[in-house]
Amino acid sequence: MSFSRQRKIVVDIILGVAFLFSIIIGILLGASLAAMNNMDLEILDPKDSALPTQVFDINGNLISEFYTNEKREIIALDEVPDHLIDAIITREDQDFYEHNGFNIKRIISAALHMLVGQYAGGGSTITQQVAKNRHCDRTEFTLMRKLVELWYAFQYERQYTKREILEFYINEVPFGGGTNGVEAASQYYFGHSAKEITLAESVLLANVIAAPTRYSPIRNPDIAKKRQKEILDQMVEIGYATREEADRSFREYWINYDYTRSPAAIDLRKDSAPWFSWYVKSQLEEMNLSSDDIFKGGLKVYTTLNLEYQAIADKIMADGVVSVNEKYRAINSDRQIFGDNVFLPIVDLLSLTFNIRDIRTAARKEKVKAKNYYRERVNSLVDMVSTMFNMDDLKDCAISIHKKDKKSIKKTEVEGSLVCIDSRTGYILAMVGGSEFNSRTNWFNRAVYAKVQPGSAYKPLYYSAAIDQGKINPATMLVDAPVIFWNDDGTPYTPLNYKGRWNGRVLARTALAKSLNVPSLKVLHEIGFDSAISQSARMLGITDPQEIEYNFPRKYPLGLGIIRVSPLQMVEAYATFPNEGREVIPIAIRFIEDRYGKKILEPEKELIARQKRLGDGVRIMSPQAAYVMVDMMRSTVDFGTLAGVKRLFKNRPIAGKTGTTQNWSDAWSVGYTPQMTAAVWFGFDTPGNSLGVSLNGAAIAGPVWGKFMYEVHKNLPVEEFKRPATGIVEVEICSVSGLLPDPKGYCGHDVIPELFIKGTEPRDYCHIHKAEILLKELQRDHLRDTLLYDEQPIIDLSKPLQDSQTDKSEETTADTDTSAENNNFLDEDEEEPDYEDPNADVSDYNPLLDG
Repeated sequence: MSFSRQRKIVVDIILGVAFLFSIIIGILLGASLAAMNNMDLEILDPKDSALPTQVFDINGNLISEFYTNEKREIIALDEVPDHLIDAIITREDQDFYEHNGFNIKRIISAALHMLVGQYAGGGSTITQQVAKNRHCDRTEFTLMRKLVELWYAFQYERQYTKREILEFYINEVPFGGGTNGVEAASQYYFGHSAKEITLAESVLLANVIAAPTRYSPIRNPDIAKKRQKEILDQMVEIGYATREEADRSFREYWINYDYTRSPAAIDLRKDSAPWFSWYVKSQLEEMNLSSDDIFKGGLKVYTTLNLEYQAIADKIMADGVVSVNEKYRAINSDRQIFGDNVFLPIVDLLSLTFNIRDIRTAARKEKVKAKNYYRERVNSLVDMVSTMFNMDDLKDCAISIHKKDKKSIKKTEVEGSLVCIDSRTGYILAMVGGSEFNSRTNWFNRAVYAKVQPGSAYKPLYYSAAIDQGKINPATMLVDAPVIFWNDDGTPYTPLNYKGRWNGRVLARTALAKSLNVPSLKVLHEIGFDSAISQSARMLGITDPQEIEYNFPRKYPLGLGIIRVSPLQMVEAYATFPNEGREVIPIAIRFIEDRYGKKILEPEKELIARQKRLGDGVRIMSPQAAYVMVDMMRSTVDFGTLAGVKRLFKNRPIAGKTGTTQNWSDAWSVGYTPQMTAAVWFGFDTPGNSLGVSLNGAAIAGPVWGKFMYEVHKNLPVEEFKRPATGIVEVEICSVSGLLPDPKGYCGHDVIPELFIKGTEPRDYCHIHKAEILLKELQRDHLRDTLLYDEQPIIDLSKPLQDSQTDKSEETTADTDTSAENNNFLDEDEEEPDYEDPNADVSDYNPLLDG
C-alpha cells in the first residue's frame, strides 16, 4: 500500500471520528439547551442554608467542624494593577479576548476525559469558570455539568463585556484558605491589599486558582516558586512584562520571603486533632472542592484517624518537645557558663594588657544584657505607644525587633513531629505537626510539609535494593575502617563514624543495626547510584523526574541521608517492609458525603481500584527481600541503636532505624510492627543550628517513638511479620566470618542461625578459627617471628584490615585526606556506649582473615 493511500485512510478515520463526536456533542447540547430553555440568567441564590462540614474519625467520632464567615472583599477591576490581570490571563486563558466564552480544543480534551471517566482540569475558559462557580456543582465531574457550564458561558458573553466578566472573576473565584476573590486572597497569602500586589505575587495568586494546596506559596513554596518562574517566562514571551521586570520581581519576592509566616486563620472549633484537620482541609482543596463546599456545604468527611491513638500521640509529643528543649537549653547553658568563667576573663586580660579594645568582652556583655532587657520588657510597650499615637517610625522599629526575635526563636526552639499509619492500608492513624497548634502562630504541619534530612534513617532504603538484587545478604562481611570514596566528578569523600570509632570487620546485619557509615557506603558503591536512587524514590513516593534529579545527588554523601523528605514520606517508605514489599500510600480521607448523605467522593475506593489495576506494579521489592530487611532491622532493636526501647516490647516483633544528620541538626526514629508504622522527628524550623552530639536520634527520638508504639499496641494482639511461604532459607553461619561453620567444629560458640533469600546463602566454609589455632601453634613452636617477619613486617597488626572485596584503588587511610571539605558529613550517629560490641576492637581481628 502506498504512503499516500495510507495517509488518506488515516485522514478519513480522523474526520469520521470528529464527525461522530460533533453529532454526539450536538445532541447533548441540544438536550441541555431544551432543558434550560426557561432558566433565568440571574445569579441563583443557594436554596440550602450554610452548614458546617463535619470531620469524623475511623470510629465515627467527631474530630472537627469547618465553618467560617466568608472572606470576600469586592474590588473594582480598575483598582488592581494590570500585571495581576495579565498573570491570570496568562495562567488561565490566554485567548480570553478572542473567544466567545469557550475554547474548542480545551472543550474537546475535557469532554474526552469525561467520557472515559477521567477528570482533567484546564478545560474551562475564564467565562466558563464564572459560570461554573455561580451555577454548577463543582463536585460533579460529568459531561452534562460541562454542557451546563458552557451554556451559561454563552449567555455571559452575550450580555456582558470582557472587562465585566473579568471583574466577576477576580471577585468570586476561590483561592483556597476559605478565600474568594483577589482582595481576600492577597490579604491571606501576602498580608496586603491586591491594590499593592507585585508582579511576582500576581503570578503566585494566579497559580493557586488551579491547585490551591499544591501551588500555595505558604504550604509548598518550592513547588510554587518553580511554577511561578514558568508563568513569568510565559508573560515575558507574550509581552506582558520585560525580562528585567520579571527577574527583579521574582528575585525580590524570594529574598524577602518568610518561610515561617502563617496565613490568616481558618475557623477550627472544638477540634480534637487540629494538625490532622488542617491536612484534611488541604486534601479537600486538592479534590477541587470550593471554599463554599468546605465551609458551608454541610459535607461529612469520613477519615482514617483514630482519636484514641491521636490523644496518645499528642500527650507523648507534648512531653517530648518540652523534654528535648530543656535538655538543649541545659547543654547550651553549660557551654555559656564555661565560656563566661574560663575564656572571657582570659580575653579581657589580653585586652587590658595590650590595650585591644575591640576584643574587650565586659562592655559587650553589658550591651547584650541591655538589648535583651529592651526586647523582653520595653519593645511591647513601644509597640503599643506607637500604635496609639500613630508614630510610624517607632512602629516600624518595634515590628523589626519583633521579627528578629521571631526568627531567633525559630533557630533556637526545638520542634518535633510524629505521624503513624497502618502498615497495610496506609490509613493515617495519628498526626502531630509540631508543638502546641495555633492557627495564627504555629500552624505549619512539619509531619507533612517539613523537608528535612533523614540522616541514617535513609540507609534501609538502599540496603533493601542490595538485598533484593542479591548484591549482599545479612552475613556479607564488610570492613569498617577509614576509606576514601571518589565521586563521579573526581572529588574525594572521606566519611567518619560517630565519634571516630572503627569496628573492623562486621556483618551487614551489624553494620545496619549500629548504623556504621563506611560499611553502608560500601553497600551503596556495590549497587550503584541508579539502583539506590530508583528504589529510594519509589519507596518515598517521589515520581517527578526533575524532583528526583534535584533531591538525590549522585555523590557518596547520599548514602548518609542528605536528601530532604517529610516524616510522612518516611513512614510511606518504611511501611513497604511489613507490607511484603508492596507500596503503601498514606491516605487521610475514606469517603465524603453531601448534606443529604449521598457519597460524592471516595478516595479510598479509587486508590484500591488503582492498585488492583496495577497488579504487580505496586510491588517495589520481592516479599523475600522485604522479609529479610524486616529481620535485619529487628536487630536495631535487639542490639543496635534502638536497644534502649527493647524492654518495652518483650515478645512483640518490632523493627526500626534511627537517624541523626550532619551537625546533629535533625534527630529521627522510624519503625514498624505488622500493624503500624510511625516516625518521630526533632529539629529546628530554621536550618543552621545543632542539637548537640548527645541529642541524637537514639537519645531523643528513639525513646519517644518507643513509648508511642508501646502505648498504641497495648491492647492489640501480638502479630508476627508475614514470612513468605517459599524463597527464604535459614542457615547456620559463623558470626565472625559470615561463612558456613568449619566442618571440623573450629567455630565453636560463634555459630548462629541466619536468614537468606534462597540462592544467596554462603557456600564457602569459615577459615578464621582454624587459622587462629594454627597461629597459636606457630607461636608455641617459636616459628611466628620467622614466618611473619623479615627485615620489614609483612603484616602490620596495628592497622585495620582492608576489605578484600573492595577495589584497592578506592581505599586508603584517612591520613591521605583530612580536609574539612571531605569531613562535612559526620552524620552518625547514635551508637551509644551502652550498645558497643565488646568484640569490636580492631586488634581482636586476625591478620590471616583473608586466608
